[in-house]
Amino acid sequence: MKKQIILTVLLMLSTLSFSKDIKTLVVTTTPQMHCTSCENKIKGNLRFEKGVKRIETSIEKQTVTIQYDASKTTEENLIQAFTKIGYTARTVNKDEKSKTAVSPQKNKTGK
Repeated sequence: MKKQIILTVLLMLSTLSFSKDIKTLVVTTTPQMHCTSCENKIKGNLRFEKGVKRIETSIEKQTVTIQYDASKTTEENLIQAFTKIGYTARTVNKDEKSKTAVSPQKNKTGK
């Protein structure tokens, strides 16, 4: 009887883990990525955003592809995360309207 209960609980937990809503977001950045350091900066900082599962960058295509758990974050949050590291992100999905994050404004007086 204990084995059946344990088996049922494990089955329910495994079913819940497969029901995640994983989505993909493809963006391009301004300024453009031009080296491995740019790619590493983006990957290194975005990986700490809640819900991010996988990040792929392409200098050739000038894209960043992010797989994320839609139950933990949104496209808007991910696009806004780019501003924290000095980039502006714009979606490149043709099915959706382009969304752009406002880059942080720099103080012209240097203060």
